[in-house]
Amino acid sequence: MRLQRPALMLAALWWGGITALSFLAVPTLFASLGNPAVAGPVAAKLFSLQCQAGLVIGLVLLILVRQGGPSPMARTALALICVAMALAVLQEYGVAQKIVSARASGGDLKLWHGVGSALVLGQWLCSGALLWCLGRPRPVGGDQPA
Repeated sequence: MRLQRPALMLAALWWGGITALSFLAVPTLFASLGNPAVAGPVAAKLFSLQCQAGLVIGLVLLILVRQGGPSPMARTALALICVAMALAVLQEYGVAQKIVSARASGGDLKLWHGVGSALVLGQWLCSGALLWCLGRPRPVGGDQPA
């Protein structure tokens, strides 16, 4: 029980950060600056920081959920955390580099931007499902929360 609230707060921070960045900050950045050549690198830096934050949050969540003991909810939560972290690693260390090289070399920027957007969407869905899972009411004496 003592680990439920910190885990829930971290899951909310993870999902909320991705939500604010992806659906508010970056679109506002592009609309305000008006020049993709200027807004793109700033957005890339923001997404990089979000990925790094997601990896740290995910690591702490893994520890908290594991300390909560074995349960079906814990197994689901661990799977969601691992998938979201894998997507963040793939985005940060794979696709982000492809976007930078495509921008510099005239490569397929649209393709890599789409792949990166899909990875962010996947992280958002996983962190949202995790938040939903951790926020479920628990029956007294039943499934021990993480």
